[in-house]
Amino acid sequence: MALPIKEKQKIIEKYHLHEKDTGSSGVQVAVLTEQIKELTKHLKKNQKDNHSRRGLLKMVSKRKKLLDYLKKKNEKNYLSLVEKLKLKRNRSVSDHAAN
Repeated sequence: MALPIKEKQKIIEKYHLHEKDTGSSGVQVAVLTEQIKELTKHLKKNQKDNHSRRGLLKMVSKRKKLLDYLKKKNEKNYLSLVEKLKLKRNRSVSDHAAN
């Protein structure tokens, strides 16, 4: 279930870091998030589609790995991206100690 090109371009324009940025971690996470939303809608209608379910699980795993990488490299960008995409973020041990 690929996203239409125009929709993908809108996402890239919204989350890019500079003019020619099409593959930074933030952009990849944003595109994956939109694909996950679309596939989730599909799976609500087609509950027995296990091949698509496996693809969804792979996308979620890839997004988590990219978010972990982004958090490690640039926590400020990670926090703003999670807030923009309205994702639940995993709280680390240091976050719990601060609160």
